[in-house]
Amino acid sequence: MNAEHKMWSERNTGWLAAVRGALVLILLCGGLYPLLTTVVGGLLFPHQAAGSLVVRNGTVVGSELVGQPFEAARYFHGRPSAANYDPFNVAGSNQAASNPDLRQRAEATAAAIANANGVEVGQIPVDLIAASGSGIDPHISPESARLQISRVAAARNRDVADIGSVLEAHVEPPVLGILGQPRVNVLALNLALDARKEGKQ
Repeated sequence: MNAEHKMWSERNTGWLAAVRGALVLILLCGGLYPLLTTVVGGLLFPHQAAGSLVVRNGTVVGSELVGQPFEAARYFHGRPSAANYDPFNVAGSNQAASNPDLRQRAEATAAAIANANGVEVGQIPVDLIAASGSGIDPHISPESARLQISRVAAARNRDVADIGSVLEAHVEPPVLGILGQPRVNVLALNLALDARKEGKQ
């Protein structure tokens, strides 16, 4: 009887220790750690922690991290989005390169870009045709932006060199000089063009 009681007690002790360990880990990893990182992140990087929101005249017009659709000829256009630019539904199309629907969509996009910008399809950088993995990529390559200068300049009745200078001022280098590629934030560039028109830049 004593031996059985001892074995039962040891089993209970092991089970209780496992439960206590699990509860401690849940509290630390699921509660205290996220709370700590949220508070510290908010204190050290308030702009980024709040979503990197872009505010103009007291109104939120977008986020530095989230792409949005620009369709007017006077604006630079970003990448297509399989998520309809919805930050709550980030996703790619998950279509294989062999998928006929993907090919049809890419061909239609390329034809529209070529027609709008007066270029050949072969001149279009791939990032203007291919949707990003997230569906909300706010950047395009400098080459994709330069392709659109003539259209934007004509729509704004501005000199091509003037639009080009604003664009080149918004080319972001690779992070730390080595991570990623040069890129252009489409929202920031379009806001800069609007501000320049208003004499604010």
